[in-house]
Amino acid sequence: MFPSTFILQSHLSQSSSANFQSQLELKRSGVKMTFYDDIYPFYPLQRTSFIFNGSLLTIILVFLVLAVGLLLILPGIRGKSRLFWMFRIIISLFIGVVIVALNFTNDWAEARVTANATYKSFSNAVVNAEIGLHVGLYGINVTLKGNPVVQFNETIDYNEMFSWHDSIEEEYEEALEKGLPNPILYILEKFTLRSPCGLIFQYRYSGRYASATLWTAFCCWLLANILFSIPVILYAGYMMWATAAFIFFSMASFSTIMNAPQCVFSIQNDSFETEYSHSFWLALATEKIKEAFSGGVDSYEDEDTSYGEGYLNFVYLDGVTVSPLTSKGKSEHL
Repeated sequence: MFPSTFILQSHLSQSSSANFQSQLELKRSGVKMTFYDDIYPFYPLQRTSFIFNGSLLTIILVFLVLAVGLLLILPGIRGKSRLFWMFRIIISLFIGVVIVALNFTNDWAEARVTANATYKSFSNAVVNAEIGLHVGLYGINVTLKGNPVVQFNETIDYNEMFSWHDSIEEEYEEALEKGLPNPILYILEKFTLRSPCGLIFQYRYSGRYASATLWTAFCCWLLANILFSIPVILYAGYMMWATAAFIFFSMASFSTIMNAPQCVFSIQNDSFETEYSHSFWLALATEKIKEAFSGGVDSYEDEDTSYGEGYLNFVYLDGVTVSPLTSKGKSEHL
């Protein structure tokens, strides 16, 4: 044990000596001694800021391909029903893409504040930045954007994703090892098991049930479209109502986070709390559209059912008793 320890210490001493010699040579040559090009020491390189969710992009592209394929069959539909089918396809695909996309968005609830905050540990640097918390069904996004973006020779533009599927304690430890800014670590710590706020239990279980009901709504949406294509209009309308009901249940499941005591986030002298955001209101609007669309389907189907002008072949009607209305039509025809 002792010889191996001595060898390890010798190796570390040699590497430290080599590093000292290289730094001394850089200093003599006039090169500025910094870590990672003016980034604070002992921290990794900057991560690329968030641009767009790849899952959402895939979902949108798939539904766009479906929309183009279905719209290509419209020229084969005659009469005024062509316009009705066009609106039916567009609205139905819009509802479908929203149901799937809502599972992967990170803005069911949001909170943000602009404040002066200590940037990183072991540093007295204070930065002015916008701090944001974005809550989704599968995790949270914590953003930090400087005002201005470049401060202390560093680009301050972070967007960190933390998922419920992984252990939040392990993700918190990894964030500490990465040396993420203090505001991000502070918000993430609120979602750990050791936090007295208990946010991890509120958001994890409400998001889990909301996601399950959304996927059930998507299955009902698929069945409704299959029944429409058969067509079995009555049962298709029932499935559309079921779709709207499960979307409502997903919103009700997520709304339970507001019934629990809210945890206030404090950054220096500023504080903020989460509120409903875009995805929640989009789900509500989609549920209302689904209700309205399912309510008007049956009436339009009845109005759209029309029969064109018909003609009788009187060669095959010899000896057949006809009604007066048909006789009148026969005399007019002759």
